Amino acid sequence: MAARIEDYALIGDMQTAALVSRDGSVDWLCLPRFDSPAVFAGLLGTDEHGFWRIGPADPIGRPQTAAPKGLPDFTESGEFRALPATAAAPAAPATRRRYRGDSLVLEQEWDTPRGTVRVIDFMPPRGLPERGAVPQMIRIVEGVSGRVRMRSALRMRFSYGRVVPWVHKVEDGGSVRTVAVAGPDSVWLDGEAETYGRNLTTYADFTVAAGQRIAFALTWQPSHLGAPDQPDAEEALATTEEFWQDWVSQCTYQGPYREAVVRSLVTLKGLTYAPTGGIVAAPTTSLPEDIGGVRNWDYRFTWLRDATITLSSLLRTGYRDEARAWREWLLRAVAGDPENLQIMYGIAGERELTEASLDWLPGYEGSTPVRIGNTAAEQLQLDVYGEVVEALHLAHMTGLVRNDHAHLLQLRLISYLEQHWREPDEGIWEVRGPRRHFVHSKVMAWVAVDRTIRMLEETPHEGPLERWRQLRDDIHEDVCEHGFDPERNTFTQSYGSKELDASLLLIPQVNFLPPDDKRVIGTIEAIQRELLTPDGFVLRYPTSGGDEGVDGLPGDEGAFLACSFWLADDLAMIGRVGEARDLFERLLAIRNDVGLLAEEWDPRLQRQVGNFPQAFSHVPLIDTALRLNATGGLPAR
Repeated sequence: MAARIEDYALIGDMQTAALVSRDGSVDWLCLPRFDSPAVFAGLLGTDEHGFWRIGPADPIGRPQTAAPKGLPDFTESGEFRALPATAAAPAAPATRRRYRGDSLVLEQEWDTPRGTVRVIDFMPPRGLPERGAVPQMIRIVEGVSGRVRMRSALRMRFSYGRVVPWVHKVEDGGSVRTVAVAGPDSVWLDGEAETYGRNLTTYADFTVAAGQRIAFALTWQPSHLGAPDQPDAEEALATTEEFWQDWVSQCTYQGPYREAVVRSLVTLKGLTYAPTGGIVAAPTTSLPEDIGGVRNWDYRFTWLRDATITLSSLLRTGYRDEARAWREWLLRAVAGDPENLQIMYGIAGERELTEASLDWLPGYEGSTPVRIGNTAAEQLQLDVYGEVVEALHLAHMTGLVRNDHAHLLQLRLISYLEQHWREPDEGIWEVRGPRRHFVHSKVMAWVAVDRTIRMLEETPHEGPLERWRQLRDDIHEDVCEHGFDPERNTFTQSYGSKELDASLLLIPQVNFLPPDDKRVIGTIEAIQRELLTPDGFVLRYPTSGGDEGVDGLPGDEGAFLACSFWLADDLAMIGRVGEARDLFERLLAIRNDVGLLAEEWDPRLQRQVGNFPQAFSHVPLIDTALRLNATGGLPAR
């Protein structure tokens, strides 16, 4: 059974990522890219669907003297006596864990009756000039004190746990390597401890003494190629730590929340597909928003609506190269057919994201279906036009190298909106119910027109300024007339609706109305009355429990963390800074022990839920910290 979502930590190489549990088990790893099929899919099933666990061989709490029958022990000569062949390493949680400095190098330590042992997990960045292009995961077992018996249990299952590979040993340069092959994929295991196979699993039993380090490495390679180079684990560790140290040194934020901001920036970097600059929303699929329910989606893609806040956060913390790469990804993805803008694309700009269900996987804690691909890519969401134009405007305003194609693209997007802004759509939350006139979508259409007018006023580009000024006024008037409930003094989710929506919190942040406008304050207070959970976090919108509601789905969901950060932003903007800071610090408190956030928080179970870690939670964390600290040269959004 998989661990709780918040019990995982992220490691990655800026092209794919793995989730490592507190018990030393890697339960999720897609190779060679974020969106490739998983080699370890135990996260969405059981150990039968793939994992790699390294940990102490004995139960942590057992007495040192009397070993229970059947457990491993030392021989009289002090050597390790092998575990029973069917036993995996006991799933004992680490005593403590942390990232090494500001990096994605994870270390976990177990205190045992016989001593203390540390496991260091990392993936060397593939983008470094001195490295090849193949992904590697390296695990170094280090003795801290005493002598601790360890077990590595590796069960590779290709194609999301469905395919058992052919596992065999080969001689290479005087050493014996273990290789698993299935179709186009091969995975090579190198280690300093002898391995053996039982029950379709590869084991290694060994003892580590104080000061001793024993390394293992897992390398993916196309199966038609020869053997990949054997890695030097210690050299790779030093190079990886140096990479992260150099990258974090560019951060310009020095405020009181620096630890949280830097960890969020490192997480965003870890979710970036380095060859293209695209950022995945999360490295996982189908971690449920409602445990045991059907709200399970594939987030291993790049959403356009993340563009503005991501670009803003990167620019305001000193990462102009990443911001530039993100803008260029955006331009490539949208190029060629801007009138048919998708809400999301593949990490290299792919448009076809066909959705399918993996019926052989039982799902995380029984949450089915397990989905790959995402049909929401086919939806009409007018808000993304505003997000794209806002991102391009922000890039221009902050002095990124001029891109004439960006200006022409912007004009084409507005020409499309001019003809279609009055249409209903599926809205920001990708509802699978009927289309509506969502207020947030109309507001973002206004943003697109407003920013384009500003661009034309500041550059030599030509456009129908007077006509688009009238269009801007028409959209504004339409929203205020049809999307506002004067009796309750609040904007509503959609025209004619009485329901609220947390996306309305963005109205002052995109300058649709000033923060001190009575309608803005009324909307903030209405959301506080109607969409807050008992612990003070924000729901996206009302769900209908067991019935299908506005989103066309049964069941409930947790508080949406991005929306909770938006509320903190709004409270600060209307002068209620103490409330804003209190909410922000309560949000920081629900991060896991290594500073990571999923998409949502379940107030009933007091657990993180949804895909993990979630870029759309970490980006607004950065923005809110910057707003509260009142630093940086740019206004949020």
